[in-house]
Amino acid sequence: MVILLRKRDLIFSCLFCCFFFGLAAVLWRGSAVPAFHVREEVPVTVVIDPGHGGEDGGAVSPSGVAESQINLAVSLQVSDLLRFAGQRTRLTRSGDVTICDEGLDTMRQRKTSDLKNRVKLVEETENAVLLSIHQNSLPSSPVTHGAQVFWNRREGAEALAVSIQEALNTAVNAGNGKHPRQIPDSIYLMKNITAPGVLVECGFLSNGAETERLQDPAYQLRLAVAVAAGYLNAGTAENEFGEPE
Repeated sequence: MVILLRKRDLIFSCLFCCFFFGLAAVLWRGSAVPAFHVREEVPVTVVIDPGHGGEDGGAVSPSGVAESQINLAVSLQVSDLLRFAGQRTRLTRSGDVTICDEGLDTMRQRKTSDLKNRVKLVEETENAVLLSIHQNSLPSSPVTHGAQVFWNRREGAEALAVSIQEALNTAVNAGNGKHPRQIPDSIYLMKNITAPGVLVECGFLSNGAETERLQDPAYQLRLAVAVAAGYLNAGTAENEFGEPE
């Protein structure tokens, strides 16, 4: 019997194999817990943050696709993959909601409250590492595309961003490799947490072709596999909680 696979399906299958074989290698080496191990008696918890939500849709494509639902779909799969790999995870939201306090009148007040509550959730989580999932937009350059990672100014965040960026370059940025960058201080969530954090911009909603891919569940899973694999690989490439070897 001859089984014919589409090119996309073959690549997707290879990604799955790479993730699970990579996971097996990590477990074999006895380093299944990543380098983010600030306190030995408290396990690391990966806080996964689907950006925006509810009435705050975030960036919107010219065709009207909002980023919040894509952020959530990718984040849920990242959480599932990391839990499968034995990691503790926590989501800032698991539905299409704004996590703001009740009784606020204006959209600005609700967005401010939402961000403060995300910071609070990260800060109350012991040994937290933040993965914040977003979509990019650059209407002035509709041809710009690809996934890019940004890190905050906390110890270990840059090395984690490098590892996730390498995985994304392999999985979705073929011929368009990007470099991770330090995140500007204007990003409230990343500036105000004391935990190491990275922000993953999965793609550009200002690019029509990429917007279509970002809505594809198979592509969303490919992104999630890359983020999860990059996180796990960071644990084998670093010393405890520091710089790459």
